[in-house]
Amino acid sequence: MDQVLGQVLRNAVWERLDMLSDLAERADAPSLVSVARSELPRLAAGWRAMLQAHEPDERGDCPTCSTRWHRCKAPCSVWQVAHEHLVAGGLAPQALSAAGQRPARRRAAVPAVPGQNRRAEAPAETTGRHALVKPRPVSA
Repeated sequence: MDQVLGQVLRNAVWERLDMLSDLAERADAPSLVSVARSELPRLAAGWRAMLQAHEPDERGDCPTCSTRWHRCKAPCSVWQVAHEHLVAGGLAPQALSAAGQRPARRRAAVPAVPGQNRRAEAPAETTGRHALVKPRPVSA
């Protein structure tokens, strides 16, 4: 059940990000101002909450990314991505794709290649833009 819920949550987030990107590309100026006023504070609050969970502890480790067996020194990948996208600006998409990670935005659903996901596969969603996308492995 957790896998199904996780897939539903991931799909909802991807759909929302796709919608916002589409609005940024296609909306007229008054619509953009309206969306910016409502969405920018929510996005900033979301980044703040995520970054707060990844604040280094007194040893300089990220408490969220660290495990019992492997300590993750700050800045963790979450802080690095935040810097790339919020501070470095236009360099982030090239940096991510060069590292072999997911690009900043997906344009369409891509079916997963069987056997490449090491986790147990959740039942696929049957509707929505990301219906064929399998859950990504979580890296610690």
